Amino acid sequence: MATALCPGSFDPVTLGHLDIIERTARHFDEVIVAVIRNPKKADPLFSLEERQEMLAEVVGHLGNVRIEFFKGLLVDFARDEGAEAIVKGLRAVSDFDYELQMAQMNQRLSGIDTFFISTSPQHSFLSSSLVREVARFGGDVSSMVPETVAQRLVDRFSGGER
Repeated sequence: MATALCPGSFDPVTLGHLDIIERTARHFDEVIVAVIRNPKKADPLFSLEERQEMLAEVVGHLGNVRIEFFKGLLVDFARDEGAEAIVKGLRAVSDFDYELQMAQMNQRLSGIDTFFISTSPQHSFLSSSLVREVARFGGDVSSMVPETVAQRLVDRFSGGER
């Protein structure tokens, strides 16, 4: 049984993330969406539990996907879960530069390969940080995130947290 990890902070999950997860689920027997707290991103908008809830809502139609939290090295988590691959979405060349270094380090540390999937063109500009910023100032993000996530963003920022 081939298992892949789709790691990320998912703060919040976007349609770009969902696209990569769905496409990965077509090619692997099991997909683990590995939710991390990115140490480079201080003060997350949503707690780990909230991110897990949002992900569960939007991947519920995929019977071979589960959501897990992890801390530490991704490759240690991958080994513990029996994953053979890490799958990452690439939006632009700038993503590739960073992700290639990570993939090479992960392969050297563990022998686990990273597969890159190019983001669908309609989602290539999306990032969680950009979505958060637009939502913070009252912009419409309904075409960028699943409906339930859009509502959570409205709820989060409607309390004057702009």
